[in-house]
Amino acid sequence: MISRRQFSQVIAAGMATAGLAACSAPTAAAPPATPAGHTSFGPLKQVDAGVLNQGYAEAGPADGPVVILLHGWPYDIHSYVDVAPLLAQDGYRVIVPYLRGYGTTTFKSGSTVRNGQQSAVASDIIALMDALKIQKAVIGGFDWGSRTAGVLAALWPERVKAQVLVSGYLITNVEAQKQPLPPAAELGWWYQYYFATERGVLGYTRNRDEFNKLIWKTVSPRWNFDDATYQRTAQSFANPDHVAIVVHNYRWRLGLAPGDAQYDQLEQKLFAGPVLTPPTITVSSDFDGAAMDGKAYRGKFSGKYDHRVLTGIGHNVPQEAPVEFARAIRDADRL
Repeated sequence: MISRRQFSQVIAAGMATAGLAACSAPTAAAPPATPAGHTSFGPLKQVDAGVLNQGYAEAGPADGPVVILLHGWPYDIHSYVDVAPLLAQDGYRVIVPYLRGYGTTTFKSGSTVRNGQQSAVASDIIALMDALKIQKAVIGGFDWGSRTAGVLAALWPERVKAQVLVSGYLITNVEAQKQPLPPAAELGWWYQYYFATERGVLGYTRNRDEFNKLIWKTVSPRWNFDDATYQRTAQSFANPDHVAIVVHNYRWRLGLAPGDAQYDQLEQKLFAGPVLTPPTITVSSDFDGAAMDGKAYRGKFSGKYDHRVLTGIGHNVPQEAPVEFARAIRDADRL
């Protein structure tokens, strides 16, 4: 058996080999992962936007500069439950949407393809901005949220004032993803191969609560979250489209499921690995292991740029280190 620290290093090594974002030795210490103690947002809002009726939390003044915060898998808007109040008290209007397949976000039509590919998820955020009449925003994210923010900067840079990306440049090239990794690195992605099977679909459908809690513990081994914290997020996995979206996302990334043809042109632009122009702060943590220094993706950002390293922090950076994440958002806005 490998240790949890070795496991995070294995994941990072695999990411670097695959041409994904990952970062080397720590260069800065993180503050203790002490949450501010918030457990909920105010009443959630809903808006028709594109193919979705999107659910989202909002904090701060309605006329403030906009920040949009994007969660990943297997997480939800509660990753930002302590970040949002910090930014709201600084005068930002903070929007935290449920991605497709999570929480109160639902499809308006039963015939819409339950698609988890990167350009589809990013298109949802553009539709949300249009519905809320937001022309430009600071975008922050981790995991799927970091990838989505990067896609927004690649395809619609005029809508991105600045960005904070955990684990750096995560835009997917499906052809590159088909290349095998060293065996030890492949171990870190076990769940992707599980989702490639019908057994995996059935297992995730039946056991998603236990499954996702295992992921939390594995990728954030120093985060001592309690069951109440996990359960607040776990409720969002009851979304009727959750399993379909998650499974499609990972199958598509491995080239095992087709994308929707309407997104083909967008994906071709993304597969080219475009350089991102908006001001950017990238953040790495223990999850990024041996590639923590960010050198692997520094050349993917041409605008004003900073890179920050948080040690002692796992994958769910905004919930484990909310003060540091909020500071990164404010600083990116000022670059």
